Amino acid sequence: MSEQVDSPSNENQLAAVASEEMPPLDVAQLKKIYEAALMTSAEPLSISELKKLSDVPLETRQIEELLQQLVEKYADSGIELNRVASGWRFRARPEMQAYLGRLDPQKPARYSRAVMETLAIIAYRQPVTRGDIEDIRGVMVSTQVLKTLESRDWIETIGTRDAPGKPALYATTQQLLDDLNLRSLSELPALAEMENLLEPSQQEAS
Repeated sequence: MSEQVDSPSNENQLAAVASEEMPPLDVAQLKKIYEAALMTSAEPLSISELKKLSDVPLETRQIEELLQQLVEKYADSGIELNRVASGWRFRARPEMQAYLGRLDPQKPARYSRAVMETLAIIAYRQPVTRGDIEDIRGVMVSTQVLKTLESRDWIETIGTRDAPGKPALYATTQQLLDDLNLRSLSELPALAEMENLLEPSQQEAS
C-alpha cells in the first residue's frame, strides 16, 4: 500500500489556510497595546501576561525587543520603563519625585534603625531565623519589627529550621525587589543605599 504524499498544490493550500487562521503581526499596534497596559497597570506585568495581549503567538525574545523599543522611546522622558523582579512597569524617574511630592505632601512612612537593620540581615543572609538576627545585631528582635516588615510584604516565612523549637525561616519577597526597582537579589545595594531607596526621609532612632 503506497503512502499518500502531499503535492505542492496541497502544501500551498495548507499554508494559505494557516495564514488565514493566523493574523499578521502588527508591531506598531502591539507596542501601543503594551504601552497602554503597562501605563495603566498598578502592578508590574510579566512576560507571560504580556503574551496574552497578542493575537499572534510570540517568543519571549520578540516581546523583550518590543519592550526595549519602548524603553528607548521614553529615554528622554520624565517616566521610564523598568524591568523589576516580577515584570515590567512604568515609573516616574527618581529626579521627578521631588516635584511629584508637592502633589501629595504627606510624609512618607519612616522606619526605625532596628527595622532597617533587620531587613538588611534578612536580605543578605537569608534564610535566617529570629535567633540568627539577634546574634548578628546583638540585641533582641521585637515581634513588632518583624510584623512591620511583613505588613509591607518585604519579608515572608518560607519554612522552619530543623532545630529545637522549629524556628521560622525568613526571606525577602519579590515585592521588596520591586520597591527597590531591582530584578534579583544579586543587585541588592548596600544598607545605606537601601535606606535611601525605601525611605527618603530621616530615620527614626531605634
